[in-house]
Amino acid sequence: MMLGLTAAAGRARAMFLRGRVAAALTSNRATMASHGHEVSQVDQMSKPMYWDSVDTPLPDRPFKDQLSAADKSLKEKEKGSWQQLSKEEKIALYRMMFRQTYAEMNQPTGEWKTVMGGFFIFLGFTGLLVWWQGVYVYPPRPPTFDAELQAKQVQRMLDMRVGPIQGFSSNWDYEKGQWK
Repeated sequence: MMLGLTAAAGRARAMFLRGRVAAALTSNRATMASHGHEVSQVDQMSKPMYWDSVDTPLPDRPFKDQLSAADKSLKEKEKGSWQQLSKEEKIALYRMMFRQTYAEMNQPTGEWKTVMGGFFIFLGFTGLLVWWQGVYVYPPRPPTFDAELQAKQVQRMLDMRVGPIQGFSSNWDYEKGQWK
């Protein structure tokens, strides 16, 4: 009987705590979302957008959405004969629709300089790191890497006749004192 009451009390306590935790989470959710300041505006990606691209020559909307009084009068003049428009007016009409021409879009940007600069900075840093490791991290070179000591080792192997049939000494001519 005592065990049954303890289990029931434990279940009731768990349900009570779950309710408090859920209430705390919902109240925190509201305060976490606001953070005490305004929510920023989200751009509607479903609206027509303007961008210059060689691949897509006609953007969804014109470059200038809000026209001044001079632009509006030029747009009215556009509806007439284009032979009556001056060269400057035609260019102004083009600039209302497009921000850049194809020549301006294809013009080199000089971005390669930034890429190459970053590459050489990385290469220089790597060189410094390798130099630092050679000076401070790696142990000194063993004496067996010296040319003089290697020559002595070769002479000793020849004197001991190491591998006389198919090995090292088989390539040495002992009568002439030179390599075969």
